Amino acid sequence: MPPQSVAGRALTLVVAIMSFLACLTVGAVSVVWDAADAWQNDLVREVTIQIRPVDGIDMAREIDRAVALAQEFPGIGVVRALSDAETRQLLEPWLGGGLDLDALPVPRLIQITLADPGSVDLDQLRTAITGSISGASLDDHSVWTSRLSAMAGTVVLAGFAILALVMASMVLSVVFATQAAMAGNKDVISVLHFVGAEDSFIAREFQRHFLVLGLIGGIAGGACAVVCFVVLDVFSREAEGLASSDQLSALFGSVSVSLPGYLGVLAVVFLVAVLTALTSGLAVKAHLAKGD
Repeated sequence: MPPQSVAGRALTLVVAIMSFLACLTVGAVSVVWDAADAWQNDLVREVTIQIRPVDGIDMAREIDRAVALAQEFPGIGVVRALSDAETRQLLEPWLGGGLDLDALPVPRLIQITLADPGSVDLDQLRTAITGSISGASLDDHSVWTSRLSAMAGTVVLAGFAILALVMASMVLSVVFATQAAMAGNKDVISVLHFVGAEDSFIAREFQRHFLVLGLIGGIAGGACAVVCFVVLDVFSREAEGLASSDQLSALFGSVSVSLPGYLGVLAVVFLVAVLTALTSGLAVKAHLAKGD
């Protein structure tokens, strides 16, 4: 089936579409994975002390004591108690504005940034905080970190599953196209057999044709995906400052495909070409063996 035939162009288009979808999947997985990695790095470097109101205890004094105690530990960077205004801002979406913090049993938060997470003994810090400060607890965000790891792993597995489905669909398309090409070139194949051509020679010729089709389709689909990635990157940069863009950036950080995503596109293009050639060769050999 020559590449310039109608069937050849149709198969090239199908391969290009499948390659495009596969590359989009790789790019989406790359964005989510990078975002999850950034979230984890931020969470690992931050620890929060929560101080609940206790009757008969001066909250301001306990906050100052907790800040001073945390600063004594090695590896601790910045220790900062959230101000009343920041606390009201955090609660405003749920409780509305104009809150009187003194009239409500609102816990106060102290944000700790770790200068060297590896050198900080969080268990010792937790013991010191809970033992010395009334109503205090330490949150190292380990629950969120484990959930982010699980989420990132799930996204990667889902991406591989989608990629496998796309590739399986492409393989089936190549099989049907190969069978159609064999049927359309039945007389040519008979002549080749008559002059002594072996099945392996015929299979290699089909493989060569389908390799070209796979390369053209894979490169076309990969190029379209790269264009989409670049447009998304430019759009996200141009939309900085908008409310919707800020919300998206809060979730995914910089919404752009990193270098591993582009390398994944190259891998998909190579995989598409190889799968197309191998599938056509195996389909031809199976068809010829059945005919014999």
